Amino acid sequence: MLELSADPDAVREAHARLGTFSLEQPPRGPRHQGLPENPFRTVAASPLSTFGSDVDTAAYAAVRNYLRRHTKPPVSAVRLEELVNYFDYGDAPPAENADTPFAVTSELATCPWEPKHQLLRVAVKGKEIEREARPPSNLVFLLDVSGSMSAPNKLPLLKRAFTQLVEQLDERDRVAIVVYAGASGVVLPSTAGDHHERILGALDRLQAGGGTNGAGGIELAYQVAVGGFVEGGANRVILATDGDFNIGASSSAALDALIRAKAKSGVFLSVLGFGMNPADHRLEQLADKGNGSYAFIDSDREAHKVLVEQMSGTLLSIAKDLKLQVEFNPARVGSYRLLGYENRVMAARDFNDDAKDAGDVGAGHTVTAFYELVPADGKPGDVDPLQFQRPTGEQALAAVKVRFKRPEAEKSELRQVAVPGQPKRYAEASEAFRFGSAVLTFGLVLRESEHKGQASL
Repeated sequence: MLELSADPDAVREAHARLGTFSLEQPPRGPRHQGLPENPFRTVAASPLSTFGSDVDTAAYAAVRNYLRRHTKPPVSAVRLEELVNYFDYGDAPPAENADTPFAVTSELATCPWEPKHQLLRVAVKGKEIEREARPPSNLVFLLDVSGSMSAPNKLPLLKRAFTQLVEQLDERDRVAIVVYAGASGVVLPSTAGDHHERILGALDRLQAGGGTNGAGGIELAYQVAVGGFVEGGANRVILATDGDFNIGASSSAALDALIRAKAKSGVFLSVLGFGMNPADHRLEQLADKGNGSYAFIDSDREAHKVLVEQMSGTLLSIAKDLKLQVEFNPARVGSYRLLGYENRVMAARDFNDDAKDAGDVGAGHTVTAFYELVPADGKPGDVDPLQFQRPTGEQALAAVKVRFKRPEAEKSELRQVAVPGQPKRYAEASEAFRFGSAVLTFGLVLRESEHKGQASL
């Protein structure tokens, strides 16, 4: 059991959801690429923390898959932000008449694994769009049917997953299916979304075999998507694969440039990973560059969650290139550490640069970030004047700035909120805060973090 100094019930709940495991080593050849965890930074030297949004959840499902096999996940597979963002914390969406498509909330409490520290939760909740009100969609299913996809947890599960999505579509929607193996091809031209029998028939006939020219498949899928582009609609390629791009001369840089360019033109890319050991790092990269999300499908239940329960968020973006920048008050915070988002950290100057890409946020999605804070000792820092060093009676802990673009806009907008108040005792924090920090703490232990403090398994 995970042991913490406060709220063991929330920890037990997180532990139960994640499962139990032995310390067996992971299978050989895991294709995860980790980054060193974010260090503590002093407010005096680095008062600004800047990062791009990320609503991927693939790491949580992958970790769960390892644990179900009684195997300890490789450290590189445990991305803290994806464990935390897997869950719905019940954050309030923006008011119906709000001028921004999201709401920003924050909460501050004692850190459960380091009681002398504080833990700050910042959440950006996207507006919710009911299915009846969603715009029409132009979808291209880009499906890997190479030989590596023959396993039961790959192509057979893929067919069942997309069947669930197809059953949610109607006359507003268009669907095309592109497949790739050694070569790529269109097996279903753009078809009305309410023609379920025709779409499902094309899915059912798919068989696995051959090599994997993933780059060629992506290029063809974009051609089909552009040909059926719907103004004001959801134009999206959904790639489903285990990531074995083992044939094709196209370089990674050229493929990335294509995906970025199509995202800027309004055709986004979402990625679904299949199999026990997908090319995790590469699939996450593709989704990031395509202004889409990356999810790992390991069961029919997970497919239902991603493609049915979260259908609007998977298909519809309410904001793109969303960046967050937190300015800490040196009178309140001595140093801080952003937990997770290692591959989303940006230079402070990139926050105002609209040419710098960031992630998108889907309808109803929440971007949750936690900071571990070391309180200031009360002595003023030797830094240049910033917002919190100007004479003021405001004793805010921090200012959170959010810069974003609306889905069809090229110029960003800025919103800012203050993080006020003294920290709560951990036991008095909200249920969302306590559960999120429990999941986060378990992730720290799985990562063997040097900052896990008193937490242990």
